[in-house]
Amino acid sequence: MEFYPSALERGERSERALKLAVAEMYVQGVSTRKVAEITKELCGLEISSTQVSRAAELLDDELQAWRERPLERVPYVILDARYEKVRHGGSVRDCAVLIAIGILENGRRSVLGVSVSLSEAEIHWRTFLRSLIDRGLHGIEMIVSDDHAGLKQARCACFPGAAWQRCQFHLMQNAMHYVPKVSMRTEVATELRGVFNAPDRHEADRLLAQLVEKYQDSAPDLSAWLESDVPEGLAVFELPTTHRRRLRTSNMLERVNQEIKRRTRVATLFPNETSLLRLVSAILSEISDDWETGKVYLTMPPDATNTRTERG
Repeated sequence: MEFYPSALERGERSERALKLAVAEMYVQGVSTRKVAEITKELCGLEISSTQVSRAAELLDDELQAWRERPLERVPYVILDARYEKVRHGGSVRDCAVLIAIGILENGRRSVLGVSVSLSEAEIHWRTFLRSLIDRGLHGIEMIVSDDHAGLKQARCACFPGAAWQRCQFHLMQNAMHYVPKVSMRTEVATELRGVFNAPDRHEADRLLAQLVEKYQDSAPDLSAWLESDVPEGLAVFELPTTHRRRLRTSNMLERVNQEIKRRTRVATLFPNETSLLRLVSAILSEISDDWETGKVYLTMPPDATNTRTERG
């Protein structure tokens, strides 16, 4: 009499384990069609794409808890946005995925949060950053990002005291749009790289001023852009020398985006925002777990309450 309930419980556990395995295949970027083929081959089960999606929903509670977990003081934050195709109201639209990564006080990295929305850029960024604050995020000394639409207004409203480092890698790419001749690109790139690699802010400003003057006549648009935009990429000179190289670009997040793309390109088109958020959250939670238990990314100073040096 006692055997039946225990056998039934084991059966339920096996069924749940199968569903979780199906969900894991989905998260790893296996298409719903291939998941159905695998389960049929291994288990003799016919599973539809709808059932695969339902199995993936088992992850929702766990992923929501991860997205809403409490945060604390984070000295450095890196922000980025990417876009995925989502079906909405009978049409296909680009859906923004906002991601925040933090360098914690122990020097390790952590994915702080992710948000998916079809709303306007500034509204989405502001809502996302506010959600991080509501979860306890504070003490930000520097934010690293590209010049994303809507981010500047949202950043200033939510973190007015934090310095902003505009990604130098993207600045280098942007500069090429203002170079009037292809033959000048190598020279401009080398000179701009010299500004970014200067030993201190004073020297960077001096080299930049030289470039602005040099191109005033031969490339006035480039000169104006150098003067207005490049200083936004020099805030990193406020940081300790050992921190500058890893915080002068958002390339760390670019590598995360590559991993997301590797998984999401299997889906090609998401049926809704929820399914996109589920997959991206699962990917990011895996990455974050590896970071938080892995090697230290930055050696933080003993007094981590203020890592910025005085402005020169």
